[in-house]
Amino acid sequence: YANQDVPFEQVVDGLEIERSLSYNPLFQVMFALQNAPLNALELPNLKAQYLAVENQRIKFDLSLVLEEIETEKGAYLEGFWEYDSDLFTPERITRMVDHFQTLLKGIVANPQQTVGELPLLTEPEKQQLLVEWNQTQTSYPDHYCLHQLFEEQVKRTPDAVAVVYSDQQLTYNELNCRANQLAHYGGAYVPLDPEYPIERLSFMLEDAQLSVLLTQQKLGENLPQHQASIICLDTDWEKMAENSQSNPENRVTPDNLAYVIYTSGSTGKPKGVLVNHSNVVRLFAATDAWYNFNSQDVWSLFHSYAFDFSVWEMWGALLYGGRLVVVPYLVTRSPEAFYQLLCQEKVTILNQTPTAFRQLIQVEESLKESFPPLSRGVRGDRSSTTDNDLSLRLVIFGGEALEINSLQPWFQRHGDQCPQLVNMYGITETTVHVTYRPLSMTDLDSTASVIGRPIPDLKVYLLDQHLQLVPVGVPGEMYVGGAGVTKGYLNRPELTTERFISSPFEKDEVIPPTPLNKGGNEPSKLYKTGDLARYLPKGELEYLGRIDNQVKIRGFRIELGEIEALLASHPQIWETVVIVRDDTTGDKRLVAYIVPQSEKTITINEIRQFLKAKLPGYMIPNAFVILDTLPLTANGKIDRRALPPPESSIETSDKYVAPRNPIEDILVTVWSEVLKVEKVGINDNFFELGGHSLLATKLVAQIRDRLKVELPLRQLFNSATLAELAQGIEQLKQQKSDTIVPTILPRKRK
Repeated sequence: YANQDVPFEQVVDGLEIERSLSYNPLFQVMFALQNAPLNALELPNLKAQYLAVENQRIKFDLSLVLEEIETEKGAYLEGFWEYDSDLFTPERITRMVDHFQTLLKGIVANPQQTVGELPLLTEPEKQQLLVEWNQTQTSYPDHYCLHQLFEEQVKRTPDAVAVVYSDQQLTYNELNCRANQLAHYGGAYVPLDPEYPIERLSFMLEDAQLSVLLTQQKLGENLPQHQASIICLDTDWEKMAENSQSNPENRVTPDNLAYVIYTSGSTGKPKGVLVNHSNVVRLFAATDAWYNFNSQDVWSLFHSYAFDFSVWEMWGALLYGGRLVVVPYLVTRSPEAFYQLLCQEKVTILNQTPTAFRQLIQVEESLKESFPPLSRGVRGDRSSTTDNDLSLRLVIFGGEALEINSLQPWFQRHGDQCPQLVNMYGITETTVHVTYRPLSMTDLDSTASVIGRPIPDLKVYLLDQHLQLVPVGVPGEMYVGGAGVTKGYLNRPELTTERFISSPFEKDEVIPPTPLNKGGNEPSKLYKTGDLARYLPKGELEYLGRIDNQVKIRGFRIELGEIEALLASHPQIWETVVIVRDDTTGDKRLVAYIVPQSEKTITINEIRQFLKAKLPGYMIPNAFVILDTLPLTANGKIDRRALPPPESSIETSDKYVAPRNPIEDILVTVWSEVLKVEKVGINDNFFELGGHSLLATKLVAQIRDRLKVELPLRQLFNSATLAELAQGIEQLKQQKSDTIVPTILPRKRK
């Protein structure tokens, strides 16, 4: 009590606390126990007693005040709660009261229990969270593998078109015959993206111990050293075509591996996720009642086969007799070309990351200005569609958090019924999708990222650090259980044990018998996602972000620790940290902060080239900031909030060369605006200055507006320096070309 007379304002000033009129500067939650007896008020000929008066103004966001009351029969506690009605609802305060009473009862019943293990939830709440909101009873063809279900579909629709690519197509029977000529042993597949750096491909080849590598001759020549036998699907096909077209004898069971997909790893090396046939088969059975996929559906294979969204796209079409349109790579990079393809192929099922879909919204907006509403087809009438009309039935989001307000222009044009927009949260370790949430225009009134409820055969628990259930409205880490939980990580037993834990709620529950698990005695597992969420009052989940250094940008899952580990391995870098920042347009980008070795110097171009040899393009930071030291908090941790934003004067090429003609002069201005870089020279590389595929589409649009030329996106990838791009634009102007990308022509149907 020595300093109790120090004025409040002096305390605040001494602590240098950031002030705000919206909350108390020292603390926002208060608990007070009044255990000093109040003297009775004595007035002549009057009897006085204390009356509770409700305060109209509060000092703190939340207060609980208790008072010890002495009576002839004994002592008891009496108290009241005060709360900010703008922050808390009466229902939530009522739950808090129940939780506090449950906590007190737990302390009395077991005073030796650690605080973290004391009960908080009432029994009705536990029943709600464990059972009512996790109804996971569903059936699926658990004795079938993926290829067997595909063979059944081939019998039903042998002559229907299964796959389309450019001007080529295969029927279900033709696709099955080719697959039978190639695949006989029931092995799992490991997708390798040829765009990955050699070092990353080399690690994946070695880690997976691949025995056979399917590729094309031009790609196989650029692969690192490996032990796998190479089969080139282009040059070796004539020999393979001599094999039998009949369905081979089945050698696998649903519990065998279907594929291994590598995701970013915090140690600097990617980790392979082991996914069984049964994991994928149950995914479609569990969601069938929602989507009613059928043979009239047309799907687009938009995502890389190294990204698990592709599993949903491929099998969603092929298990239901639909048509799968394989999107050429450069078309996936051009929203205009992709929109054109969606219209011409009459795609009905579209799967997109929210970032990619925002690009399509912008394309449609520009088309709306070019084609007045009266010249277009009537919404909902497929027979009256034009070349600029979509035929979508479903748009399914995944891969990253959805900002619902970005859909407002779409809802204004299309409404919320046709197509139906659906938000799905998912992770590779639990087989693509975990939750389901149909979207409507009423969602625009909320700023929350609502991801809905678990898929029927999955369970989602929100737990604290002690693996205790958190109450409704309280953030907790998501743990996922059920038939979608995969085996774990390839060659990473310690990490598998850490992330795939035994369920604390189902210790006596066992997984039903399977073909490989005859006794059915395998304990139930939960996957620790690292994602934060909270339950809303009606049982839906609101996504709140990550609790670690993993992020998702443009649908790519990125461990910031992997980038940091590689940067730290550079001999001229002392320490580093990588974070995600929003740029002025609201797009997310990676920013690396680097402290070099004191006696050495290093350029940003050197750092970028170092990472380029080891990481895929989507993991290379868009901006680098060189610091003398990293800012620290009071307890010695890196203060990420104090890291300065990158300056617009990003280091460019080693030798600056100014623009030499009007086209280069305009391009310098456009690059500076799109990349947020102050000084751009003609020898600078678009991608080395932080450009990526989405920014490339913005650049093409700016060039169209200012230079009146339609630049093929391919040309930007092939001519990445400003000087090369200017030369290409000059040639296009001379040719008076007005082509964005090669026109996608209608294909003759069989």
